[in-house]
Order: sequence, then C-alpha cells, then structure tokens
Amino acid sequence: MVKYIDNKYAFGRLPKRPEESNKATFGRVLNIAGSTRYIGAAFLSSISSLKVGAGYITLACPKEIIPIIAQMSPELTFLGLNTTIDGVISSNNQIDDLYNYNVISVGCGITTSDETRKFIFNILNSLNKTQKVVIDADGINVLANHKGEISLKNTIITPHPKELSRLLNVTVEEINENREKYARITSQTFECITVLKGHNSIVTNGDKIFINKSGCSALAKAGTGDVLTGIISGLLAQKLSPLDAAILGTYLHGLSGDIASNDLTKYSVMATDVIKYLPLALKEILSES
Repeated sequence: MVKYIDNKYAFGRLPKRPEESNKATFGRVLNIAGSTRYIGAAFLSSISSLKVGAGYITLACPKEIIPIIAQMSPELTFLGLNTTIDGVISSNNQIDDLYNYNVISVGCGITTSDETRKFIFNILNSLNKTQKVVIDADGINVLANHKGEISLKNTIITPHPKELSRLLNVTVEEINENREKYARITSQTFECITVLKGHNSIVTNGDKIFINKSGCSALAKAGTGDVLTGIISGLLAQKLSPLDAAILGTYLHGLSGDIASNDLTKYSVMATDVIKYLPLALKEILSES
C-alpha cells in the first residue's frame, strides 16, 4: 500500500501543544554529532530539533567545538566529549544518563573514524529496546559494520542510496532502479523505520510505504540532511510514533525547502534557510485546521 504525503495528511500528525506545559512536556533529545571538521553538522542537527518544538536539546560533541556552537546558539546545552588527535570523538567516552533522554540521535558529522565507530557502537548497543533513536550519515556506516549486532526497534534510519548500498550490500544503481523495494527490504530486515532520501523520499515501516512529494533541488546541498535528522528527532521527542515522526519530518523538511526556494530561488537556499523557513512550513500545515 502506497500513500502520498500532503498538507492534510501532515496536519493529522502534528504533535499537540498543551498550554499547561514546560520544556519537559515536549521532550529531551541527546544529539551525538560533530567533529572538528564538521562543526556545522552538529549545529544544524541540534537547532532544527528545537525549531520544530522539542523542549530541550543536549549536543554531545567534541569539547573543542562547544565554544563555537555556543556562540551560534545559546539555546543549546552541551556535553563535551574527548577527541583523538584528528579531532574526532574517541572511544574512551562514556555517557551515564542516556535514559534521561526521550530520543537519541546519532551520526551527523561524526566521520568514519574507527575510534568514533567504537564509541557509537557501544552507545547503540547499550540502549534498551524502548529507547527511541534516529541514526543518520556515519551512524548508518556503524550499522553496516555491525549487522545484526544492534537492535533497531523504535529506530529511524535516514540513508541516502550510497549509505543504503553499504547496509544492504547492493549497488546504488540497483537501489535507484527500485527505491520502494529496497526501502521496504531495509525496514523488514532491520525492523526499523526507513527514510530513503532523494527526490520523492520514501518512508516505510516495511509494510506501509509513504512517498513524499514536497521538496526540490534546493535541498541538494550540504547540511540539509543534518536538518532532516534534527527535525525528525524533535518531532519524535514530542511523543509521536517513529513512523509518524518520520512521515511528518520528511514532509515538513521538503515543504520548508519549497517555501524557501520561492523566495530565494532553488540555487540559493542554504541548510540554515531550511531551518529559518520551518515556521512558515508549519503555518501552511496548520492552515488545514
């Protein structure tokens, strides 16, 4: 069964915003991201969670980059991690309060360093099956190196075709020829929610398939995938199911890119513009009420 996501469908999945609330009401996200080379990925994937309504974000990142990101966004809180000489997260880190967070997001800008992979594997392997997780980018490469060793129940993965090819051991060409098939196989094999990125991104739980019609070539730019991870994580923190968070987050991300491109052209939209235009995308969806 294939469904297409539109404003009306997205409106039905918007999380509620009760007036009697505080920041804990809307969830806590721990975002493990970044390296000294990819500072922007850590920032973008964190601030976008706040922009879609999550109540509290902690960025766990190399301690060297915290002063830079703190100047960019005083709304974030931080957990400094030890790094290797190359400026990536080292394996000799430990996070003791993982279960204080509603959502763990992993992968944006962490690189493919063996040291970082060891740390991420240990984190993912220590979570219980009820913890909600979003895995993107190099976090997916960790899964490819440890197939079957990590439970992905309650997990959303957001691969592009190249990342998915590593996970499934098939070519990018095969995936692009039958995107629905391989997205479904991924969710069935790993028991997760899959967001296969690209033109007409596909969201599936292995049974139902949702095709996203929002978005355009303006989103084919560095950093926009990090924004998508943050949007989905922020929605997931607000008590949406993993499937609904993936559906709404993917649509909202594309819609924001569409609205931004109307003002800025498809050439000039930056990842930060996708975040900037999120309120207008939300307004458009809310107009369905």
